[in-house]
Amino acid sequence: MLSNSSKYAINAVLYLAVHASTNNKIGVKEIADSLGIPTAFLAKLLQILARKNAISSSKGPNGGFFLTQNELNTPLIKIVHHIDGVSKFTTCSLGLKDCSPDKPCPLHYTVQPFKMEFLKELEENTIYDFALKVKTGEAYLFI
Repeated sequence: MLSNSSKYAINAVLYLAVHASTNNKIGVKEIADSLGIPTAFLAKLLQILARKNAISSSKGPNGGFFLTQNELNTPLIKIVHHIDGVSKFTTCSLGLKDCSPDKPCPLHYTVQPFKMEFLKELEENTIYDFALKVKTGEAYLFI
């Protein structure tokens, strides 16, 4: 359901939430190498997120990316929104124009509840909430 761009962006943001701080900024190459993401592609994604104020960055010899406390408290859906938008959660899984509860596609009642639950999780949980799962070993960052 999520594009590779959104998946990479989420993984990178969670990596930053776990490993970076205002005193320990992390460069694109380290994140890309750690997560197995193409460096140039990740750099573009992180630049988008920095321009949208979803993550912070600084230039220079000690520069890199990090998250402020305010950014850590942002719902994870914001990352998806900045990269791809959230239309995949509301549009038909088969790509039909008029799919709705009144005119459902064959997969509507199977897929739509899953999409809504997934969207709810991303809206109701912050970057910090998901990063905490990684920090405690409840979840892992692997691509």
